[in-house]
Formats: sequence, C-alpha cells, structure tokens
Amino acid sequence: MRKTIVIRVLCAVVLLLGAAVAVTLAGNDFRMRERRLSVPVAGGRLDAVLTLPPHDPARGLVVMIHGDGPVEATHDGLYRPWFEAAADAGFATLSWSKPGVGGSTGDWLAQSMADRAAEAGAVLDQVRGQPDVPRGPVVLWGASQAGWVLPKIAAERADVTAVVAAGPAINWLRQGRYHLLAELDHDGADAAERERAIAVSDRTRQLLSEHAGYDAYRIGSGDPEPMSAARWGFVSRNYTADATADLRAMAGRRLPVLLLLGRHDRNVDTEETATTYRRILGDRVTVTRVDGMHSLARPVMEDSDAVGLATAVVWPRALLAPEVLGTYRDYLRALR
Repeated sequence: MRKTIVIRVLCAVVLLLGAAVAVTLAGNDFRMRERRLSVPVAGGRLDAVLTLPPHDPARGLVVMIHGDGPVEATHDGLYRPWFEAAADAGFATLSWSKPGVGGSTGDWLAQSMADRAAEAGAVLDQVRGQPDVPRGPVVLWGASQAGWVLPKIAAERADVTAVVAAGPAINWLRQGRYHLLAELDHDGADAAERERAIAVSDRTRQLLSEHAGYDAYRIGSGDPEPMSAARWGFVSRNYTADATADLRAMAGRRLPVLLLLGRHDRNVDTEETATTYRRILGDRVTVTRVDGMHSLARPVMEDSDAVGLATAVVWPRALLAPEVLGTYRDYLRALR
C-alpha cells in the first residue's frame, strides 16, 4: 500500500515537473530570429544581438539604448518580449552589451551621456549595410537613463525617424531627489529618517558641485551605503545632465515620439517628463500611461521578488503591464 502511494506521489511530481518545463519552454519561445554580432568601435568591440522577424525581411531597425547599470545585450532575457513585439511589426532590433559587460570591452562607468550617444552612432554606422540589417527607418528605443541619450542622437542623425522613450527623466538632480522622497514615502519613513536621508543627499550634492574627489565624498557625505569609486566618478561626470536643450535641438526634426510612462513610477516624476516633452515637442508626442512601475513591469513583479523571478523565468512577457507590448507593436506598425 505504502509503495503504491509513493509511486503515485512520484508520478504526480514528474507530471508537475513536466508541465512546468513545458510552460517554461513555451513562455520562452519567441517569434523571431536572433543572431550575435561583434561590433568594432574605438578601443575595442561590443557584443551585440540582432533580432529579426521569423520569416520576412525586416522593414526597419530598432536601436536599443539601455538605462543605468551593467546591462547585457538582452538584459538577461528581459528584452526578448520587446524584440518579439518589434519583429511582429516587421522590425529588426539591435542591442549591445554595455562596455565592460559580457563580451564587450571598455568600462560603461567611464562614460558620459555624450559618450553614450557617440557610441550608439558609431555602432549604427558599423552595422548599416551588414547582412540582414535593414536600410529602412531607424527607431531609437530607450529606457530611464537613456532619456539623456536619445535626444542627443535624434537631434544629430538624419537616419533616425522615430523615438520610443520608456520612463525617461528630464533633470538628473531633480530625478534623484524625486526618487529619494518617493522611496521614503513607500517605506513609511518617519520624520527623523527622512531628515537624515535628505541631509546625506544635500551633502552629496554639495560635494558634487565642489568637484570633490572620492575620498572627500567618503569622509564628507555621511552616506551609510557609499558609492564605489567608479560609481562616484560616473555620477560626477553626469550629475548635471538635463534633457531640455537636447529635446529643443531634436524638436526641429519633427520626429514622432512614443512616451511610455508607468503610473506607479517611484524613480521618475512622470508628470514633469510628460509636461516637458509636450511643451517642447508638441503634437509629435504620444503619451501612454500604463499600470506599471518605472520599468513598466506590473507592480506585483517589483513588490515581490519571488513573483518577479518566477515570472521572468517561466513567462517573461507577463512581467510587463498588459498594454505595454501591444502599444509598442502597434506604434511601430503605424510608422512609415
């Protein structure tokens, strides 16, 4: 009797594992072709990925500009739903690992926003004309920190025909303060905790304005979780970033822009972003607000690490708010 029960339990476990594997395989089976590229740039090479519609030639190219952090070309698979949506619209997508990430040489923390824009232009120049890379419209896609990079590229390159911006900020310092206060509110910080956090932020800003070195920052900021020396250097190079002037330069090109904003964004003041984009770019901007966080993920995905990780492994498309990928796909389809 006991042996029969054990066998039944083992069979049930095997069936459940088999179902889990089947669901995971289906959830990670994307409607596209994918191949790796190695793109030569000044001082080295960048490891890139090019995705394509599954059967027909691509009619246009999306160029991905990452947000902050050491992002790999596929963002560890999280970009694949975006790649698939573009492929459904007939677009190829080009993305590369940041310098110093994966097979890419260099150091992304040594870059300014202008460096990032120049890098994107160099990559685009290198890949245009390669097999499978379409010569049709070029769409820039960028998230978060890319908001200080996209307008620089779009203002200077005649081959860019549209921009998709997901959760971009306008001003580096204002964005940082907004994020700090939003996280304090979310964490239920009391008055003393808020005062301490704001004081650390204020001292750090002062040190940045004084062009302080790393040792002075470590001694003077009082930051309980100090940045690394490399990160301090990156912030020191970029803390004055503001997208306003580059958006004005881009405005003359009359490019269509899709602005994707999460209603629950605690990183970026989306009201400031939407207002600034509309004021400068006018009716060329389509603002779409989704029921998502800064990453445009459903709130539960960021509020629960376990749910987010399980979803990312089993069905990564479900990470994003329901309307995100359809909006993106339809926007690309409508481009001419």
